[in-house]
Amino acid sequence: MIRILANDGIAASGKRLLEDAGYEVVTDKIPQDELITKLNNFDVIIVRSATKVRKELIDATPNLKAILRGGVGIDNIDHEYAQGKGIPTYNTPAASSQAVAELVFGHFFALSRFLHRSNRELTKADGEFGKLKKAYAGGQQLRGRTLAVIGFGRIGIAAARMALGLGMKVLPVDLYKDQDTVKVDFFDGQSVDFTLQTVPLDEALAQADYITIHVPGGDLIGADEIAKMKDGVIIANTSRGGVINEDALLEALNSGKIAGAALDVFVGEPSPRRDLLEHPRVSVTPHIGAATGEAQDNIGVELFEKIRDHFAK
Repeated sequence: MIRILANDGIAASGKRLLEDAGYEVVTDKIPQDELITKLNNFDVIIVRSATKVRKELIDATPNLKAILRGGVGIDNIDHEYAQGKGIPTYNTPAASSQAVAELVFGHFFALSRFLHRSNRELTKADGEFGKLKKAYAGGQQLRGRTLAVIGFGRIGIAAARMALGLGMKVLPVDLYKDQDTVKVDFFDGQSVDFTLQTVPLDEALAQADYITIHVPGGDLIGADEIAKMKDGVIIANTSRGGVINEDALLEALNSGKIAGAALDVFVGEPSPRRDLLEHPRVSVTPHIGAATGEAQDNIGVELFEKIRDHFAK
């Protein structure tokens, strides 16, 4: 029997599908420092963000036949090294796109209407209701604004779909495509297709009122890029910590160049820097982009399909 270690967990739907197909699934977490001696008892490992599968672990587990990441990014896996050793790596890029896009817009609404601050401060107001009402009366609406989508893959397209539905203009940025079609579905079964042309990064930064980033990693936004943005822009990062230089971001927040930053990912996870977490212009979440019941079910099903298809070969 093929043994699978879901070391960072797996949705019940995915576990059930795997077990019904005859696989053994173990969800008891093995600490990172013990994996090097215990992982060789398994044929497959499934991870999320917490567990790292590096060269040393791959070398120590010759029985390993596949590595799977429940999510999009695979930067916690030395996947090219594993591939060279004949061990393929799979991820689940389609499963959580809607969940991540909705989180982005949750942050956008919060920052645009100061929800992230008024939700905390009103409960402590002690008669300051009128003062807070005046302080937070200067919000803005998203309709008619311009959204730059940096990285126009599945998640970027999901974000664009929501923006178009809100009446925003969308400027996609992508290194690998010149255009793509965004299908906006309506409750009555009707849909509208929007073919969007990608634009250079500098052009998108200069025009955007809102920016959302969906790339696998890298050093993308620093002081030079921020200088090209509109004053008062709102930016979201739900991709990877470090995509936005945190020192440059903090400086721009303090000056007001950036009016608000939505951060779900950080350089110092799981201990992000306090000056960002506590900044009044920042709305934060603890890396929960894909953390919805629907997304987890989708990830579980996609993991099952990847494993089934791998061993069917």
